[in-house]
Amino acid sequence: MLRQMFLVLVAAALAAGAAAETKNADCLECHDTAPGEIGARYDSALVMSIHTDLACTDCHAAIADLPHADSLPRVDCGGCHSDETATYQWHGRLQVGAGQDIPGCSDCHGKHDILKQSEKASRVNPLHLPETCGRCHENLDLTKKHELLYGDAVKVYESSVHGQAALGGVYYAATCNDCHSAGGTAHRILGPGNPESSINHFNIPKTCGKCHRNIENDYWEGIHGKLVARGETDSPVCTKCHGEHGIISPKDPRSPVSPSRVAEATCAPCHESAYLNEKYDVPTGRLQSWVDSYHGLKSKAGDLTVANCGSCHGAHRILPHTDPSSSIYPANLQKTCGSCHPGISAAMAATPIHETPGISRTPLARIIAGIYVILIAVIIGTMVVHWLIDLRKQIQKVNLKKQVRRMTFGEVWQHTFLMITFIVLAVTGFSLRFSEAFWVQWLFGWEGGFPLRGIIHRVAAVLFIITVIWHILFLTTRRGKGFLTDIFPIPKDITLFKDTILYNIGRRRERPLFGRFSYVEKAEYWALVWGSIVMIISGFFLWFDNIAVDWFPKGFLDVMLVVHYYEAWLAVLSILIWHLYSTVFSPEVYPMNPSWFTGQMPLEWYRHEHPEDPSLPALERMAMTGDDEDDTEEKAPSKE
Repeated sequence: MLRQMFLVLVAAALAAGAAAETKNADCLECHDTAPGEIGARYDSALVMSIHTDLACTDCHAAIADLPHADSLPRVDCGGCHSDETATYQWHGRLQVGAGQDIPGCSDCHGKHDILKQSEKASRVNPLHLPETCGRCHENLDLTKKHELLYGDAVKVYESSVHGQAALGGVYYAATCNDCHSAGGTAHRILGPGNPESSINHFNIPKTCGKCHRNIENDYWEGIHGKLVARGETDSPVCTKCHGEHGIISPKDPRSPVSPSRVAEATCAPCHESAYLNEKYDVPTGRLQSWVDSYHGLKSKAGDLTVANCGSCHGAHRILPHTDPSSSIYPANLQKTCGSCHPGISAAMAATPIHETPGISRTPLARIIAGIYVILIAVIIGTMVVHWLIDLRKQIQKVNLKKQVRRMTFGEVWQHTFLMITFIVLAVTGFSLRFSEAFWVQWLFGWEGGFPLRGIIHRVAAVLFIITVIWHILFLTTRRGKGFLTDIFPIPKDITLFKDTILYNIGRRRERPLFGRFSYVEKAEYWALVWGSIVMIISGFFLWFDNIAVDWFPKGFLDVMLVVHYYEAWLAVLSILIWHLYSTVFSPEVYPMNPSWFTGQMPLEWYRHEHPEDPSLPALERMAMTGDDEDDTEEKAPSKE
């Protein structure tokens, strides 16, 4: 009897196997019609899959008869994987089944080619998880549709310290699931607003602590961890300081916790916040007092070994100075400071660090500081007065010489307005770009200063344009036409330029002879013309940007901003290097060519600099007789 029952069971099992085999073969009659088509890929994929022993209908259970319907319901993996299906109810902020964009089992695990997670070729192997998740999370259409904050999270992750380790074959390096899985399962990925989410603000230390246990323990013991534990969302967690997907090594100078950046990039945003300082009764001005200290100055100079915030306060176990276990508790300062300064005394270690200079000084130090301020004011002030008196005398000596008129009264005023507006425009313009510079803070750092900066810049721009129009009108006069003719570049200027270079390097004995204007002055003038046109046009577009965006393509204003900025640099550097040398710092004219102020220059200088000027004889006669040109006198163009 038992023998007969055993034979029946064996026969039934063999029949079931034969039936399944027959069913698979039936499916492959359509889905494996020719090598290389879809069916062939299904068959070869199943051979390597973890589901290789399953029949087609084990997954496609809705198929009862052949041929089956064209449209079939989605495969339900819950028949075998009931626990996972029951767990997978949410993906991020959306409930499973709420839309077609929510990933199903096959979107992550694959279809016929599902492999064990431990196999390197598996889509859910840590090595391939970024690619698997990236199919959706790098899709900009999806990220925009569902308002995801990070459209390139996977790309950023791959460049991080975790991503680089994972790509390098470190199996235990954190990947997507390690941080985003809640409750120890990748089928429970919840949005950050969910209290049970692994990336919820209050759970992030625990999430990171799965790998960084000692650091997590230090964090919870510190003041930041204690505040988070009591429900404060203001207190920083791991990602606030280190970043999220793009965490890089502290040794990397780009890292927000690198020695060169930690103070300003990481600690300052909270500790310089007026709101947080008031809420938690934290002293203000700590960053600036450190920046102005020896440590801060050395750090700014690039010294990576000098003390920063973490050196004294700790990195994760940060405690207030009133806590006996704090590294900055008065009794512990000698040990803390001694880590960099071996043998430091307790008195030296107790020296105030975060104090504003001048406020915490001893009475004697304040008295000495006051004496030095008076000494500096008196001594340096006397030097300045002496220098001004000497400069005045030197200018008088120059003016006592026989003079020739270089510029008329009107031309002097044109130059004066040009000089003033140019300086004001340069200072107020660069003040916007370098707003943190000390001289900018001194000029406009007070309340309402920067709005005033913009007004001054625009007023100066209008005055500059008026000066340009004034000069254009001057060019229509007889003297102006002569000026334009003489300052216009001619082929001879190229020869003079070449001869000057040869003379200056000792390859030519005779100094080249110039007419009314040398190639240096011509280059200055036409550079000014070009620069004025560029700055006025680009400046108008930036001034009236709201109108410009309606008429010009996207990115046009960016081009104008670049042009305006770099043309300003070109103009300022040209004045500092080219113009000031030829008119002030050249030994032949020092302390200055006075024509910019008086309109005149010494006859001997003019003979030396412009011996080929056809009007030189007339200028010499006027210098000898004391006659002078004025604004009413016209000057015909010379013939160079």
